Amino acid sequence: MGLTIAPLPVPRSGAALRAAVVEAVVLAGHMLLYAGGVREERRDERPVRAGPGQLPPVLLLHGFTDNRSVFVLLRRALGAGGRRHVETYNYSPLTLDLRVTAQHLARRVEELCERSGQDRVDLVGHSLGGLVGRYYVQRLGGDTRVRTLVTLGTPHGGTRVAPFMDAHPLVRQMRPDSPVMAELRAPAPGCRTRCVAFWSGFDALMAPTGTARIEHPDLDATNVEVTGIGHLALPVHPAVIAAVRRVLDGPLRAADSGADGAADRDTARGDRRDPRSDGTGEEGMAV
Repeated sequence: MGLTIAPLPVPRSGAALRAAVVEAVVLAGHMLLYAGGVREERRDERPVRAGPGQLPPVLLLHGFTDNRSVFVLLRRALGAGGRRHVETYNYSPLTLDLRVTAQHLARRVEELCERSGQDRVDLVGHSLGGLVGRYYVQRLGGDTRVRTLVTLGTPHGGTRVAPFMDAHPLVRQMRPDSPVMAELRAPAPGCRTRCVAFWSGFDALMAPTGTARIEHPDLDATNVEVTGIGHLALPVHPAVIAAVRRVLDGPLRAADSGADGAADRDTARGDRRDPRSDGTGEEGMAV
């Protein structure tokens, strides 16, 4: 299934400039917050029990060389109203193997399920964080615990950007021909997790940009194209945050529209793909 969010409909040439400006502004703001997110957040060891109408808890996973500070706005929005418990997961900056991080994530999810009294959680991952979440879901049996996996600018097909960084093991694992990517291309029959991948044609860290889409015949996947913003803006843009919240509130429906309070009104179109089909069916939808 494919959908499109246009935070602000402008000509492509102007959109590229606007996206670059937004990226610079987001980077500057993130640098101010970065130090505050280095430490793992304090977790209340008391049980987080679900009340009436409570949604599954959400765990947020940051990207390569980043930390939980990237989710300041998204976390606040997802936790608004008290219908869901939201936590962040800082994995070690010394991580050299995303598969090991996925194993650590599995333990964290079990712990969160135990504290919340719920059987399943939702995961939201930015960049590499989305890949860690997908590996857990697809290769480590995490589909029994994860209801929905949302990824923001995640190189699902591998990225060829920055070849000079191949000395880093994590970067090598994100290459299209890496063993990790081969594992994720392998069959995953019966995977129970719903996957929603947000991607942007202006994402400079995805080469090619379409690599941030999930293309796997065994996965229940929706690909949402976001126009006019780049990689860093994906977890902070109001329209994307509103769309992520709607995804976690329930299934996307053709009747859904607007940005749920976002600064810009969304316009959208897309193709709807049955994961079991050849992908030729199309149906217009609004996000």
